[in-house]
Amino acid sequence: MSRHLDVTFEVTRGNDTDFFPALEDALRHAFACAAGSGEKVILDVLVSSPAGAKAWAGDDGVEQYLDDPEASVFERFEVKVNSMGRVP
Repeated sequence: MSRHLDVTFEVTRGNDTDFFPALEDALRHAFACAAGSGEKVILDVLVSSPAGAKAWAGDDGVEQYLDDPEASVFERFEVKVNSMGRVP
């Protein structure tokens, strides 16, 4: 997905929250936080317009957005990384 001004990504770990305009940056940060702590990290997709919903999830996303435009989180992912060590 290319960047869209109406789509923001929020990464939350414990009481710390960071915002990213690009999914790739949010994913890198969420993975690094989860791998470093062993705890789950939440990555929320925040959408603030029908155009943003279309950019994120296509026509179905627009329908979902219009069903509840006041929803604060459009989609939520839980990121947990379990290191399995070195594999011979």
